[in-house]
Amino acid sequence: MSEKSLVMEMQQIQMAVELIELGARLQVLETETDLSRGRLIRLYKEVRGMSPPKGMLPFSTDWFITWLPNIHSSLFYNYYHRLLEDCECDRMEAFVKAFRLYLEQVSLDDAEPVLGLTRAWTLVRFFESELLELATCTSCSAQFVAHAHTPTQEFVCGICQPPSRAGKTRKRMAKGNDDTRTASVAAPARRVSASSMS
Repeated sequence: MSEKSLVMEMQQIQMAVELIELGARLQVLETETDLSRGRLIRLYKEVRGMSPPKGMLPFSTDWFITWLPNIHSSLFYNYYHRLLEDCECDRMEAFVKAFRLYLEQVSLDDAEPVLGLTRAWTLVRFFESELLELATCTSCSAQFVAHAHTPTQEFVCGICQPPSRAGKTRKRMAKGNDDTRTASVAAPARRVSASSMS
């Protein structure tokens, strides 16, 4: 094996390990690296201490349009888009950095991440397949994930116009901190509305 090939393989392994640490499923690793399935399974076991989970990846765009997932997905995708376009990162470098930024932003507001790495990767793939696009809110001018090829002239985001039961999950109501949680989730998207979400 040449020195160049060895360097490339090491980079692939490093990326696979990083993706596994962030919660990537085996299908994501197989798509984004040139490593064999057997090697990826061994890497997964080494990093996570267990076999990779089985099952299909999420395949519907509708999940990303529902209220809370839409806010989190939009936050992540705007980070990704900026890194890709403005910082000249390559695709997977931008993806990993954007996902880390998303996790950091959510943790600052003491909220739980709604978007897992596999969902985030699926979101990027949906954009690449032109099934989703960014729509600009007519109220706050921030950009949010929306179905592609749908009218957006009167689009209003879920932060400016939340649904009547937004955030009222059984878990949050049981904790008695529904209003606080809802505000903390909305806060990151509001803070980036003038910059990374525009």
